[in-house]
Amino acid sequence: MDSTIKALVVDDHPLLAHATRDMLHKTGEIDVVSVVGTGADCLEQVQVHDPGLIFLDYQLPDTTGTELTKVIKASHPHIHIIIFTGVDYMEFYDQLVEAGVSGVLSKESGIRTIRNMVWCVLDNHTMLPMPIYHQLRLGNHHLNDPHSKLDQEELDIMNMLLKGATYDQIADNIHMSRRTVDNYMKRIFEKMGVKNRLEAIEAFLVKGPKSP
Repeated sequence: MDSTIKALVVDDHPLLAHATRDMLHKTGEIDVVSVVGTGADCLEQVQVHDPGLIFLDYQLPDTTGTELTKVIKASHPHIHIIIFTGVDYMEFYDQLVEAGVSGVLSKESGIRTIRNMVWCVLDNHTMLPMPIYHQLRLGNHHLNDPHSKLDQEELDIMNMLLKGATYDQIADNIHMSRRTVDNYMKRIFEKMGVKNRLEAIEAFLVKGPKSP
């Protein structure tokens, strides 16, 4: 790497954000020009600094890593975006790739792993998590199977939707508040890459209902 790379850190947890910044500085090759905590602030700083790299937390108060990546790549296709997250990203990895991320790293990654990822993405390569590599190598296509992305409670909710249940009826059936059901639906939409209830049902029906 011939020069310092400008980077932006986006994480709504200040302690984690600054810990990430400090770790990136320790590589000796990354200059963190700004640390922000929302998608809106990220977009503003992109305009100001035009960074070469963005280390982006997946879950933000106003958006997700998938949606923010799509917006950034639409106007700044040259920026490399690395999802730097503490959550299990296996279930939405394919959506991140489709959105245009250059790589995904766990927040538990060490400096050597981060440096290796930076080298890779700047050479237009990436590093795959070993479980995903094995799935691809073995020709396992279940990453695109809507059933495989949902946990058991989400499958239960989808099966109730297929039977015509309303959100209020679902809340009563599984003893949850309506707000909790709404949150589940948002997560289901994100995992399945859809925008509404109808699209979720259509995508789910591609493979057929799955019994609990």
